[in-house]
Amino acid sequence: MKTAKSSLLLLPLFGLALLAGCNKTEEPPKPKVASESTAPASYLEKIKARDKLIVGVFTDKPPFGFVDEAGRYVGFDTDIGRQFAKDLLGDENKVEFVAVEPASRIPFLQSDKVDLILANMTVTPERKEAVEFTNPNLKVAVQALVPQASDVKSLQDLASRTTIVTTGTTADIWLTKNHPDWKLLKFEKNSESLQALANGRGDAYAQDNLVLFSWAKQNPGYRVLDETLGAEAPIAPAVKKGNIELRDWVNAELAKLGEEKYLLKLYDQYVRKELSDDTKPESVIVEGGKWQG
Repeated sequence: MKTAKSSLLLLPLFGLALLAGCNKTEEPPKPKVASESTAPASYLEKIKARDKLIVGVFTDKPPFGFVDEAGRYVGFDTDIGRQFAKDLLGDENKVEFVAVEPASRIPFLQSDKVDLILANMTVTPERKEAVEFTNPNLKVAVQALVPQASDVKSLQDLASRTTIVTTGTTADIWLTKNHPDWKLLKFEKNSESLQALANGRGDAYAQDNLVLFSWAKQNPGYRVLDETLGAEAPIAPAVKKGNIELRDWVNAELAKLGEEKYLLKLYDQYVRKELSDDTKPESVIVEGGKWQG
């Protein structure tokens, strides 16, 4: 009986303890403050942490991007990539070149396979929607290459012929839009397109005139038609859409290199010998990113 009374007395006390426990307010967990080690790094810091700049370049488009006999990436664009790596990371060899084709340049940026494209990318309104262009470093117009013995005298003659283009180039886009009735034969690589012309699979090859002038000079059996497809346009490096930090860094770098006449040095090294003697450097290069078009 005594034990039962003791139990009855303990019940209210146990209930009060339970109630107190239920009414106790727990403090909400404090938000975690990101430390310096976990805070998201800027894109330039990401490149520096990786200790390597990844650049998309052509491998078959001399004198701008090609592979020499020793298997080394060389050319006007590739040397710019090395200079960027030197100024950003302290060593021109801290660059990884990734081979691109015209049609893969934008997808490689969008999928983060490369930091930067240095592959003769003409600035167009459509491409501006997909990538961030920096200030330009070259200017170009699209023209057509034909065999020396061809009876093609003007672009109008091509309306009833077969014109070769490389997929994704400015020539491909411009002709598809402005001359949808023309017969186009498309290849993925510049080298494949030139080989197709040499094999007689088409009557002309439409491409950036700087590439065609170089080819015609190295291959005397060809000539470039005087007319241009569309207006002269700038060529610029490109970064992923929204990567304003890297875009602005490249713009500042181009301005600095312009003061040093760096592009003129590359022009003398790679481009001058590919063009006619009366070609003026300022008709090809855009020193300091200052486009006047």
